[in-house]
This record gives sequence, structure tokens and C-alpha cells, in this order.
Amino acid sequence: MAINLYKTSTPSTRNGTVDSQVKSNPRNNLIYGQHHCGKGRNARGIITAGHRGGGHKRLYRKIDFRRNEKDIYGRIVTIEYDPNRNAYICLIHYRDGEKRYILHPRGAIIGDTIVSGTEVPIKMGNALPLSASSGCCSETDCKRREIGHIKITFWEVRLISKNCSATVGQVGNVGVNQKNLGRDGSKRWLGKRPVVRGVVMNPVDHPHRGGEGRAPIGRKKPTTPWGYPTLGKRSRKRNKYSDNLILRRRSK
Repeated sequence: MAINLYKTSTPSTRNGTVDSQVKSNPRNNLIYGQHHCGKGRNARGIITAGHRGGGHKRLYRKIDFRRNEKDIYGRIVTIEYDPNRNAYICLIHYRDGEKRYILHPRGAIIGDTIVSGTEVPIKMGNALPLSASSGCCSETDCKRREIGHIKITFWEVRLISKNCSATVGQVGNVGVNQKNLGRDGSKRWLGKRPVVRGVVMNPVDHPHRGGEGRAPIGRKKPTTPWGYPTLGKRSRKRNKYSDNLILRRRSK
């Protein structure tokens, strides 16, 4: 979908972008309400995820990630906006009367047909086992063994079962990073609160703060608000359960 520029009429619309081609009209039996904790707090009321709060009320769309309607063809009826993710979603009408949402495959249009199964054609939006879908958007080697390796983002190579299903193609709306909201209010509608540096906070709010005037952080390395090293420090847990499945680490 194309991203359109606002016609500048006020300072807040200058350089702003909007996507007016995708609407949101969800089906009642495929949505449900969800609870959001205020300002990213846990059960004890302590902020564990900063810069969150407010925003517009959202309804969650039930997405069919399993694709367990095997060998039943479905047709893309609508392409809709989903407030809970950056990707668009598609409403699928299957021949047996089932209606489900899936993530919008890049290049798919209204009227296209999709299907999932073990012996289906390698086509955009179809779901099939990894052993039969190699060479599309990732490199796999699942032909001769029960567990093959797959090369994913940043050249990481992992072991994964060849019986796992994969959708052919790429998730749509790849130009979402080119959108410019144009003003602060649009960010607040998304539930994002202002972000400031740690050195301008009170000493009780961040380890970097303290002293008089423009004082340095007073530490050898920068830290998070909870005192953990950040800005370059690897945060992956040691001896994680999936370490033995990684053949080559990511380059970044």
C-alpha cells in the first residue's frame, strides 16, 4: 500500500504521512477486548516498561497463525488495518464457510486464493512444511534429515524441525518505517509517552542523574533505569534452552 503525504495546512501536518487506502472494519466474531495495565506497571504497581500509557482503546483481532485449515482453499476478501501490529491483516473466506484473519503477505491482493497443506504449490501466501518451501525468502537444508538448518535475519543459522510450517513470501507493509507521524499527538494515540534522557531526570528516577548542572553520568558505562548495563551490552541469557540449536550467531 502506498504512503501519502499530508497537504501542509498547519505546522503539525508538515512532513506528515498517512495511509488512507487501508480501513479497519473487523468482524464481531473475530475480535475481543483486551486489558492494558496503566503505564507499563506490573502486579505490584512498579513500572517495568517505561514510556507507556494512554492511547486509543484497541480491540484484538484473532490471527490464524497455525493455518490448520489443511487443503481447503480460501479467498482474500479484505485487507485491513490492525492497531496491534505494524503489518496489515487479511480476512479469508474458506470454501467450508470458515472465516479467519491472517497476516497480509506482501504482494497479495483482494481476490487471490491461498491454501495450506503438505503438497500445495509454492505460491505467495500458501503455508507448507519447511522441507517443501526452501529457497523462497530464506535458505534451508531440510531435505535429508529430520532437523535441518535455516538461515534467517543477519545471517544467523539455526536448527529447526523440517515438519514446521512456513508461509511463502514476506509480511506486507514493508514501508512502515518510512511513515512520519508529523506531531506528538499522533504518538500519544498509539500509547507512547515522552522519552527523555536519564541525565535530565531526578536522582531517584535514573542512575545517570545527580550533581549540579550538566554533570556527566558518573559511571564507567551507561546503564538502564534499573542499573543493568546497556548500549552495546548483550542481554541474551546465558545457557538458554535454544543455545544448542544455534549454529552461527547473528552478525549484529
